[in-house]
Amino acid sequence: MAENIPLELGTEKVGKLLKQYAMPAIIAMTASSLYNMVDSIFIGQGCGPMAISGLALTFPLMNLSAAFGTLVGVGGATLISVLLGQKNYPVAKKVLSNVFILNVLVGALFAAIALTFLNPILRFFGASDATLPYARSYMIPILLGNVITHLYFGLNSIVRVSGHPQKAMYATILTVTLNTILDPIFIFVFDMGIQGAAIATIISQFVAFVWIMRIICDKREFLHLSRETFGLDWGIARRSLAIGLAPFLMNVASCFVVIFINNQFKRYGGDLAIGAYGIVNRLVFLFLMIVMGFNQGMQPIAGYNYGAKQYDRVLEVLNLTVKCALVVTFTCFIVGMVFPRAAVSLFTHDEELIGLAARGFRITVLIFFIIGRQMVISNFFQSIGLANKAIFLSLSRQLIFLLPFLAVLPLWFGADGVWLSMPASDLAALVVSEIMLAQLKRSFKHEQEAMQAAAAESPKTPETIETA
Repeated sequence: MAENIPLELGTEKVGKLLKQYAMPAIIAMTASSLYNMVDSIFIGQGCGPMAISGLALTFPLMNLSAAFGTLVGVGGATLISVLLGQKNYPVAKKVLSNVFILNVLVGALFAAIALTFLNPILRFFGASDATLPYARSYMIPILLGNVITHLYFGLNSIVRVSGHPQKAMYATILTVTLNTILDPIFIFVFDMGIQGAAIATIISQFVAFVWIMRIICDKREFLHLSRETFGLDWGIARRSLAIGLAPFLMNVASCFVVIFINNQFKRYGGDLAIGAYGIVNRLVFLFLMIVMGFNQGMQPIAGYNYGAKQYDRVLEVLNLTVKCALVVTFTCFIVGMVFPRAAVSLFTHDEELIGLAARGFRITVLIFFIIGRQMVISNFFQSIGLANKAIFLSLSRQLIFLLPFLAVLPLWFGADGVWLSMPASDLAALVVSEIMLAQLKRSFKHEQEAMQAAAAESPKTPETIETA
């Protein structure tokens, strides 16, 4: 229905809109991060330090799965935001069915391939004889439920940008709550160990997916699945996949970078060093997910106003989001510098693992207080549909900068060099982001000047003079 179209994105105060859209996303993303931390905490406390290392080895494969999910879901959600700004409502409705069908196809194909070659994949990721059984036990249930995972995340993104950020938040909170309840039951009561944590994860996502489907199939909603629009439109698919290519490539790059990191840690620090990285990754991820929540709140606002050519509002939401992100990443910097041992002790009682993780946490957050700006700028290009620029920014940090640092710094500093590679690449990526943002702002200024000149030259309607 037309009354459900979020037209306020182009008229309401930007600060109010960011709060309205970002707060549910922040709560949802924080809950999602806690969801991952709950798994790690229960696994670490209930299954031992080697299980933590085994879990860390699954991150690349889960990142790769998430990459294909974002290729479909984030691309579709961004395209819908831009189409709503352009008031192209019929095509926006078709995007939804495309997202549903593509998630089923991509999720099933990925799971089938990964399950077929699971052992060699995990070995390639850095698994040893001690950690392989844990990684394999966790990934089998996760991959069997991969289609549900893709549908849940993809459709939740659509719900958020279609004017229901609160409902998207509730879905994520539902998964976290269920996972927190089910984890100890499957791990300790049913004595299923790390495999129990994976089963709890899939069950939680399935329940949330069912709830989201009730929203998506509600005919009272402006965007809903219907027989008239259900089908795969390859033209729309190409457009949404092109936009989703940036986060897809970022996640793929992240996957291969994590593989390299795991193997470097295995070479210079052993299995426990991989576990330490897994712990630090979970802690840092909590703060990064909050920034991503702000980015998700920015996405529909920036996309809508870019489609409507309201560039002042586009830049206003960018600047406000950057300020919020800097507060979050500065907080992570303080935690990592002042309370590293207390933070990593949540995951394990093993003193050697605590020491390795605490040192790594401190090094990782050395310049973390400025990373929020780079993350927002990179996501901003994606939010307004400038896929090529977003892809370059996504890949520059992961491939152009991080991989060379990972190859060189450990030669001089050992395991510390692996940790140091992360802040070094973050700083280099920020410089590139600033240069590209400055160029974009200049293009906005030129286009605004051209629009103003065209408006000034257009014929004006004579005023009607009323006479008595």
